[in-house]
Amino acid sequence: MSQPFTFRAVDSSGRRYAGAESAPNASALTQALESRGWLVLDVAETGAAVPTAQPPSRASSSTAVLEVTRALAALLPAGLPLAKALSTAARMAPGPVGDAILSIRTRVERGDRLATALAEFPRLFSPLYIGLVRAGERSGDLVGAFARLADQLERDAKLRGRLLSVSIYPIVLAVAGGLAVMVLLLLVIPRFVELLQGSGATLPRSTALVLALSAGLRRFWPVLLLIPALLSALLVWIRTTTDGARAGAALLLGTPLLRRLRQYALGARFARLLGTLLGGGAPLLAALDDTIESLGDPLAQDEAIRIRAQVREGVTLNGALAGGRLFPPLLAQLVSVGEESGQLQTFLLKAAEILEEKTERVLERLVALIEPAMIIVFGGIVGFVALSLLQAIYSVNAGSFR
Repeated sequence: MSQPFTFRAVDSSGRRYAGAESAPNASALTQALESRGWLVLDVAETGAAVPTAQPPSRASSSTAVLEVTRALAALLPAGLPLAKALSTAARMAPGPVGDAILSIRTRVERGDRLATALAEFPRLFSPLYIGLVRAGERSGDLVGAFARLADQLERDAKLRGRLLSVSIYPIVLAVAGGLAVMVLLLLVIPRFVELLQGSGATLPRSTALVLALSAGLRRFWPVLLLIPALLSALLVWIRTTTDGARAGAALLLGTPLLRRLRQYALGARFARLLGTLLGGGAPLLAALDDTIESLGDPLAQDEAIRIRAQVREGVTLNGALAGGRLFPPLLAQLVSVGEESGQLQTFLLKAAEILEEKTERVLERLVALIEPAMIIVFGGIVGFVALSLLQAIYSVNAGSFR
């Protein structure tokens, strides 16, 4: 017995189709549509919601990209052609990510390299992702590239999950503490102003400072509303412009608590890309060229350009690394051992693993330190306000007995 279904599909040219047909079940309708040369995106019973394309959030996009990468890492070793593997993987990520994969498949069928097609979607695929795919294509080990990418993305997803669970309490604490301070300064303190100023007593400096701050906030509170807008504009500038990206990278490296974390992350990315390219048989200078193109961070690219120039002049790779200050010294030490033993590629990948682990540990430690730091900061603010008011009340009472 047939029942009505709605469907969405695309053909080999990328043209979209949507409609309703009757079939015994969803599988039968899928087979019928595929016999027409269409790639089926969605099949749902009439009355069920058919997914529609909406702007994906960063979290949903990351999850969809991970699913696609897992699928490709499983399909390519089975001997499936790349275009067919992309079509199959697109079904596992419906919506904008699935549409992007179908567009990438079309470009690959036209003769473009996969890395070039991926680069058309920079919001979905990071420079590291594209760089590893490019390294896999040039080395002839695309299967291994997707396997490494799947492992990397899974580690990133697990780390994000751990950080999110650890960050919930500090975020709640920051919101509650910020609201408490604003209530004190904007609502509570003004009630004491007339009492304290009408007493005629000389107010302590701490109390006068708190009252002045409260008055300023009440007078210029609309300016506070501009802070989120300015921060959003700054973030857009950093993400969308070359000068902004360079300024953002310099800010991260110039912040004492974040400097080591950033060095570990960039060192791991450099080692991972270079080790993968060398493992595919690429010469060192050519591998450095591709690494420069795939790093993404402008300051790391400048450092890699300096390293390549020195290597071209005859300096060893570990000597060029040791002459810089961006990458951790551990990277140069492991590269030195790799060059001496003739296993540079192996030690580069080992260095990448070690630095990635260090990055995760430092990041978790920083998040764990945020909670006590905020408790101290907000506790200090509330304590200072309370003590200043108590000092003022004491001075008023003391003056009344004179």
